[in-house]
Amino acid sequence: MRVVLAEDLYLLREGLIRLLEAHGFTIAAAVETGPELQEALLTHRPDVAVVDVRLPPTLTDEGLQAALQARRQIPGLPVLVLSQHVQQLYARELLADGTGGIGYLLKDRVFNADQFIDAVRRVAAGGTAMDPDVIAKLMQSTARRPGPLQRLSPREREVLELMAEGCSNSAIAARLVVSDGAVAKHIANIFTKLELAPAEDANRRVMAVLAYLNGTAQQVG
Repeated sequence: MRVVLAEDLYLLREGLIRLLEAHGFTIAAAVETGPELQEALLTHRPDVAVVDVRLPPTLTDEGLQAALQARRQIPGLPVLVLSQHVQQLYARELLADGTGGIGYLLKDRVFNADQFIDAVRRVAAGGTAMDPDVIAKLMQSTARRPGPLQRLSPREREVLELMAEGCSNSAIAARLVVSDGAVAKHIANIFTKLELAPAEDANRRVMAVLAYLNGTAQQVG
């Protein structure tokens, strides 16, 4: 699996390179500026991009901007944002096309290698890996927005939030102290209430998460 990595801090960048290579990834490019990132994404078209938000030259939002621009030219390009900051506007824009393959982790909340590598693989496969703090900030502006999300019960919203984090049914059951069957029933209800048409459950799962994070339901073809 080929990775383009963007991180301006040398030690962190080298550490991520070694961590990813130790788990079987190939580093197609490792860059430290926004312009270099955009060029690398368009040139290498990797299986997944791991991107810091703030990159030179201005250390504001170059990483996210480069990822957004590349994703417009390569629809569905998997992007895992790894940052110390939550940029709500651009995070929502990454989610807006509804194609999945999106993650947003906060650096100080990645506690071990397995957590990080699992997130990279999940995003590369078209899924989501969202930090709970990112989810909370995204939902602040959509909590009262009218629409199908308002049909969900409090428990169904809890299940959907854990789905957004990338939790499996078993992991959700363990977190909520309920049975796997109860989780499956909640997820089926979520699909129905968000009006997600029959399709592969993995696809509907991603679409339900994107609907939740965007505050609007989207149809699955």
